[in-house]
Amino acid sequence: MPDAPQDSHEFLEAYVSAAGEAPQPKPKVFKAGSLGAGVTAYLGSSTFLELAPSTRERWRPRCDDIRKRYGAAILNKVTAKNIKRDLAKFEGHAANNRLKVWRSMFRYWDEMGDVDVNIALMVAKRKTVKTSGHTPWNRNDFALFRNYWEIGTAQRLAFELMYRSCAAIGDTCKLNIAMVDSDGWLTYTRQKSKSTATCPFHVDGPRWFEATNDLAFCLDAAPKHFNFLTTHCGKARSEKAAASWFSNAARAAGLDAGKTAHGIRKGRSAIFKENGASSDQRMAILGHESESETLHYSKSADLRRTIEGTKSSNSSKQVPTSESNRLKGKGKSNEM
Repeated sequence: MPDAPQDSHEFLEAYVSAAGEAPQPKPKVFKAGSLGAGVTAYLGSSTFLELAPSTRERWRPRCDDIRKRYGAAILNKVTAKNIKRDLAKFEGHAANNRLKVWRSMFRYWDEMGDVDVNIALMVAKRKTVKTSGHTPWNRNDFALFRNYWEIGTAQRLAFELMYRSCAAIGDTCKLNIAMVDSDGWLTYTRQKSKSTATCPFHVDGPRWFEATNDLAFCLDAAPKHFNFLTTHCGKARSEKAAASWFSNAARAAGLDAGKTAHGIRKGRSAIFKENGASSDQRMAILGHESESETLHYSKSADLRRTIEGTKSSNSSKQVPTSESNRLKGKGKSNEM
């Protein structure tokens, strides 16, 4: 081997030539008091580890990038101006999402006494175009999906679980038999907010809930496992993969590209409002902790339906869903 530093191009080239594979680089160790050491401590802290899995998955690459770019900096010398310069490399929502990471890290460092002030709070969020987020599904979308994906398919089971529970796709992947009590009610803890949500699962519930028997038919037709929604091997579905998988199912059924799994949750919330459910009732089903969040989810409610009840002259003809058509469908049979 050449007499050269082990991380030099000359040494690595000779090593690969001799061994046939590249050596694994050692992780960089940052000095105590550096920003890099602070990021490492944050990633191992309960502050980070108690975040929802989906949040950790999005934030970790940003933390790693910040550590790689500025790791050698002295942590308590970092200024608001430094953070602004970092955010200047990004646009709109991307900059604001990165600012959330900075603020969370500085909050942790402030609590640990590593910095005197949480200077990330001095950095303002970018002004962005306001959007309503995921597009809510409506009754015709529900009927369209049911008409395409027959009972017995994993796609239909996933839909009926989300329709009944109003759970996000990530939470739906974790729903299991232990969450259903002897009275037929399902109760679970949401991953995102750690709040509790409950719904009538094996019972009809109130009239405004608009329950159907389709979930019971789907569960009867599905393989019996601890988790309701599984792969063909009986394992719980990956939360990340499930979102993409279900979006593809919605496209196959003819729904618009903007209709994702989360739109079911928002669409159901709007229906509950149209049918006269109170804010407290909607909050209990959706697991919301504030009335403002529930109102946001119910924004697509048909105002005329809200006034008149479920009957509305501007509603479109819907495809019926009943036991008689539970084994019919235009979709593929049991695609996993």
